[in-house]
Amino acid sequence: MNHTSFGLRRFSSVEELIADLARRKAKAKLMGGPEKVEREHNLGKYTARERIEKFVDPGTFMELGILNHSDQPGAEVKSPADGYICGLAKIEGRPVLVQAADKTVFAGAEGQVYIRKARSLKEYAVKRGIPIFELAEGGGLRMPDGMGSDGISASLPSREGLRHGRQVPHIVGIMGDSFGGPTWHAVTSDFAVQVKGTCMAVGGPRMLEIATGEKISNEDLGGWKLHSEKTAQIDEVAENEDECMEKMKEFFSYMPLNATEEPPFRPTNDDPHRIVDEVLEIVPTKRNRAYDMTKLIKTIVDDGKFFEIKPLFGRALITGFAHLNGRSVGIIANQPMRFGGAAGPDECDKAIEFISLCDSFHLPLIFLHDIPGFRIGSKGEQQRIPSKIMAWNQALAYSTVPKLSVIIRKSIGMAYSNMCGPGLGADFVVAWPTAEINFTGPEVGINVVYGNQLIDSENASEERKELLNQWSFDSSPYKAAAKHLIDDVIDPRDTRKFLCQSLEYACLKNGSKSERLLATWPSLY
Repeated sequence: MNHTSFGLRRFSSVEELIADLARRKAKAKLMGGPEKVEREHNLGKYTARERIEKFVDPGTFMELGILNHSDQPGAEVKSPADGYICGLAKIEGRPVLVQAADKTVFAGAEGQVYIRKARSLKEYAVKRGIPIFELAEGGGLRMPDGMGSDGISASLPSREGLRHGRQVPHIVGIMGDSFGGPTWHAVTSDFAVQVKGTCMAVGGPRMLEIATGEKISNEDLGGWKLHSEKTAQIDEVAENEDECMEKMKEFFSYMPLNATEEPPFRPTNDDPHRIVDEVLEIVPTKRNRAYDMTKLIKTIVDDGKFFEIKPLFGRALITGFAHLNGRSVGIIANQPMRFGGAAGPDECDKAIEFISLCDSFHLPLIFLHDIPGFRIGSKGEQQRIPSKIMAWNQALAYSTVPKLSVIIRKSIGMAYSNMCGPGLGADFVVAWPTAEINFTGPEVGINVVYGNQLIDSENASEERKELLNQWSFDSSPYKAAAKHLIDDVIDPRDTRKFLCQSLEYACLKNGSKSERLLATWPSLY
């Protein structure tokens, strides 16, 4: 063998070449060096490699790009793997791409080789139908790598990367302060978890102060409370890195590997025909009394397991995942504990994003109604609630996964449509006998239609009672059922049985597969 042509004159044998390769890889695995690794440990944090080791199935990580380093002159020896550790692995036996920013190399900031590697491997994952996981932190683009017309031109997002159309699940954990790139990835992912105490923003407080003069703390700029309660740019919050990784895995357990597959079934011994007597105690007979809808959901689904999405945002609406007879489903339900279940602009955005996600990855949708309408008023109008209400309806109209709709108590006005009432593509719409379905609630309706008459009435109290009785009758589900405007009125105790049976028929031809018409909607929807 002629080693000279390969620039390997100093090695006299293959064994020496192999030993040199091993030394190079061992050096790369030291990351930024022992002092920087210790600094991360002293902060109570894992290194990028430790995160991956804890995250994936033991012995499955196949690293790609370990011999990378910065292409900036003089930075080669200071940038093992160019600060981004990537490869293929398995999580609970399922193949994934996992990427982790290395805070010990240039503070986790992105260089050109880092960007090239990440982009290349993501494109490969989409090509081969492999889910993408990112364990994210870092300071955005490195100044030397981004400066000049060539630097910034090479650093911008790619058209292909932005148009993958939810071909594979993309799941991000914000494990440390994240600016620039990690933020772009989190807000365009399918599921993002933020660890408390971290910051996620376009630029950090120091850059913000230099650029605009604004002084602000990390927490106020991009902390977990902001993003979980107001911006909805994250889906879940974690107390620490371990919990963050567990929540990422739990989300993944409901997802297919890619858009060509159905979500996996979860074995269960929970009888699909189980009678749920408990629902009679959970839901009050009086329609103005609140109750916790999550208790009702957990009573109905397999083994009482419900994984809520965006629990701190738009809290009058519940969205999340569960299983029914082993099948993954998405659930959209009103929460009477918040605003009586009435939806506002945030609830609209939450519903749209969740419908798009479930339809793109073939999760049937279950709707549980108890909604008195929308929170209308000047504030809602300023937040474009008419547009948001109709966008919610459009998302439903374009969704093609199986959809089942159960009216628990109230479904009033346009909100009846938004909760997948008749005409919005539900496979079946049924109601409990407690259901109240109408253009508006009895009290409001009577005040609008008969207000002047009651003012002039000599016996207004008795007349109001008589009108309320009439409106209550008109609002019962039986008139709609009689005209086949809804499919049935069911015993509340049969709700689980109805859902499991209906899903079996709704998924008979193509499983739960949709036409994925919402896959190209922006991922924030």
